[in-house]
This record gives sequence, C-alpha cells and structure tokens, in this order.
Amino acid sequence: MAVATVAALLAALGGALWLAARRFVGPSVQRLHGGGNSSLMHGKTVLITGANSGLGRATAAELLRLGARVIMGCRDRARAEEAAGQLRRELREAGGPEPGSDAGEAGELVVKELDLASLRSVRAFCQEMLQEEPRLDVLINNAGIFQCPYMKTEDGFEMQFGVNHLGHFLLTNLLLGLLKSSAPSRIVVVSSKLYKYGDINFEDLNSEQSYNKSFCYSRSKLANILFTRELARRLEGTNVTVNVLHPGIVRTNLGRHIHIPLLVKPLFNLVSWAFFKSPVEGAQTSVYLASSPEVEGVSGKYFGDCKEEELLPKAMDESVARKLWDISEVMVGLLK
Repeated sequence: MAVATVAALLAALGGALWLAARRFVGPSVQRLHGGGNSSLMHGKTVLITGANSGLGRATAAELLRLGARVIMGCRDRARAEEAAGQLRRELREAGGPEPGSDAGEAGELVVKELDLASLRSVRAFCQEMLQEEPRLDVLINNAGIFQCPYMKTEDGFEMQFGVNHLGHFLLTNLLLGLLKSSAPSRIVVVSSKLYKYGDINFEDLNSEQSYNKSFCYSRSKLANILFTRELARRLEGTNVTVNVLHPGIVRTNLGRHIHIPLLVKPLFNLVSWAFFKSPVEGAQTSVYLASSPEVEGVSGKYFGDCKEEELLPKAMDESVARKLWDISEVMVGLLK
C-alpha cells in the first residue's frame, strides 16, 4: 500500500512538473543556424572526440548539415560506425544528400578509433591524422567521463582527470602543428558549470590520497578551463583560437555511473525531459564556436548558450594554469 501511495505521489508530482515545464519553458530552442547557410562549413575538416553519442553526436550532425567533413574520434569503433550510419540515414531522410556524395553540400563523415584513456591510443591516432589528413580546421574536445567509481587509465591516471584533461591535453598538443598549418583554425573545449566546485590539488592530482567522484569531475572541468586559457596565451599570433564552453544540463548518457533509485526513476525521467536540454540544444554552443563568423579571432573565452560568460577567479589564475600545463606535459610524456 505504501509503495502504491508513493508511486501515486511521484506520478502526480511528475505531472505537475511536466505541466509547469510546458507553461514556462516553452518550445525547444531553435537550431543556431536554423534553415540558414547549409554550406557554412563546406571544405572544412572538423575532429570531434566522443562523437558517437550525446553532445558529440548532435554536434557532428549539426556540422555535417553545415557541410563540414567530420571526423568522429571514438573509443568504440563499432558503436561509432553504427552512429555514423544513423547520421547518414537521418540526413538522407531529412531530404539532404548523403554525406560523402557529390550532390549538394552535405559534408563527409569519417570514423577513427581514439581511446583517451590510453596515451598510446592518442599517439597512434594523431600519427594517423598527420599521415592522412592534409588539414584540420576545427578540433572539438568533447568526450568525457562523469562521476565514475575510482578507476585508472591504461597509464595509471585517475580516470576522470586522465580522460577529461590529460587525454585531450596530449591530443591537442600533438595536433597543434596541423591546426597551425590550416589556420585560421579553431579549438573548442567542452567543460561544465560544475568547474565551480573543483580545485587543483597539485599534491594529489591522481586522487590517490582521497577520491570523491563529484569533486574529481569538477576538478577535471576546471582543468579544461585553465588549459584553454593557457593555450590561448601560447597561441597568440598564430591565427589559431581556442575557447571553452559549458553546454548546460543536457539529457545524455554521461550520467551512466550515477545510481538513481528505482522508485525515483520515473520522476527523474519526467524532470529531465521537462527541464534538461536535448542533445541538439546542448550542442549549439559547440557548433557556434566551431563555425560562427561572430567569434572569428576570439580566443581564451568562456561561453554558455552562445554568449560569453564570466569565470570565477580560480579559473583565471595564470600561475595555476601555467603550473598545470608544465605538470601535464610531464605526465603525458611531452617532457621527460
């Protein structure tokens, strides 16, 4: 009886939230480019990490629609190939030409294997990129892992710091030469508003003394911002820009490691559908920073909802950013 009562209360509350969302949230935001220039990114090559699902997949779909040649850098090649097939079908069903076809302005879709939890994989991927790709116009560091139990990467780094920061740090550095030779080019880094709850503890970057999955995620996202700002400083005068963003709260599988009690799941699902962004909505700032003429030449800034936002002082600490860069170079083997 008690279970039935709780279920009824949850259903009623969920319904109220759904109605409130319909009233106050309104329809989904329109795509950034709407029905605009479908050839805005024609002739440009874009690399997106973690492009087989969630934000990455939505970002790939949008840039593909704008004519870009999209490289999907994904850990699971089979899942990436499946996602690529779905994207091709969706574009075709929407009335556009299939990616890679000669007709129309749709871009090309390429799948490459990339495991950011393995420095060996990152190096092999970059070697393949440098051998096969004559140019790289946009790099989108999108892949991430969220609040997982304590585990380590192949190289012994705490997983969230290792994937979200160190893997992308090495990837970006190894591709900088290609980005510079393709200039004007752009680097887009996906962070999170949760950076506000993180700190850089140089005494325990690997979380071996203590581990809190929420704090460690926030630390990795703070590291993303510090990395972006230091990289922007180093790239001055190269015509390569780098900016960082938060996508907001988005309905993706990023939270797969978070346990939600069975009774609460229906309510959570209702709330997420009512109040969270869809992947397409969440991807708009990534697409904006990758393609919009409005941010040409802009570098080292933090964006949300396609607008520049202010950062907390700890995310603008230049001495911490430089120290983190120096330590990261050693950790990934760029410096011995």
